[in-house]
Amino acid sequence: MPAVRNPVGAHVRVVKGLTGALAHLSRIGGAAAQVFVGNPRGWALSPGDPTEDAAFRAACERDGIPAFVHAPYLVNVGSPTPETYELSVGSIAHNLRRAAAIGVRGVVVHTGSCVDDGGYETAKGQVRKGLLPLLEDLDPDGPRLLLEPTAGQGRSLCAGVDDLGPYLDALDRHPMAGICLDTCHVFAAGAPLDQPGGATALLDRLVDVAGPDRLQLVHANDSKDGRGSHHDRHERIGLGQIGDGAFEEMFAHPATPGVPFVVETPGDEGAIAEDIARLVRLRH
Repeated sequence: MPAVRNPVGAHVRVVKGLTGALAHLSRIGGAAAQVFVGNPRGWALSPGDPTEDAAFRAACERDGIPAFVHAPYLVNVGSPTPETYELSVGSIAHNLRRAAAIGVRGVVVHTGSCVDDGGYETAKGQVRKGLLPLLEDLDPDGPRLLLEPTAGQGRSLCAGVDDLGPYLDALDRHPMAGICLDTCHVFAAGAPLDQPGGATALLDRLVDVAGPDRLQLVHANDSKDGRGSHHDRHERIGLGQIGDGAFEEMFAHPATPGVPFVVETPGDEGAIAEDIARLVRLRH
């Protein structure tokens, strides 16, 4: 059976262990998964359960499910607070180890902010100091570190495709640094995804700025707010300000074959299942 061009799935909750998350994915008709491996809003480092880890890995391999880990929301390698910086680097390192243990493709990390006025260069130096050694330690056959640009709120270090250039430069464009593109984020940062051809132009620019094969995951989210709002407020697919057209264009673009699309949209299981089904229809 030929591989699906773009597996479509969802971020799923780990309520009854990692295998429980896969049961949730099955109920909503997903073919790709994203999970947290600890508290998404805390610094505690969960050791995991070797039995659950092995079962999750085996199930993903058996069913051909591409899976990803999302690092905690508190992570900010650009923070001027030394404690936050150290905790952030430690959290990313831990999540990469856990990702390797459960056999996922990558760990998604928000690109962060410098917080203080005039702190961009200092923060970029921290990104290099904190992340480059982690990238160097990664197994080329293991999970990659996936950089997710933000919606541009605060003093963001990377809020759009063009910002990825200097961010990747700070990491020597390391081959283990990939990209997770969130449609709500880039739209809120100003990308014209609501216009015909807007998503195509965005992906063309992504390849120009970051190079081929950097894009590893798409967070497929519509947006409650308009283009350039800098508000990270996800909406269900086709019901927000972006609309269906952008997703059709992204599925058809030469930069996306094999790239999973994962929804992080609001609603219960039924609503998320509908969003997955809608994306599958748009994929043709």
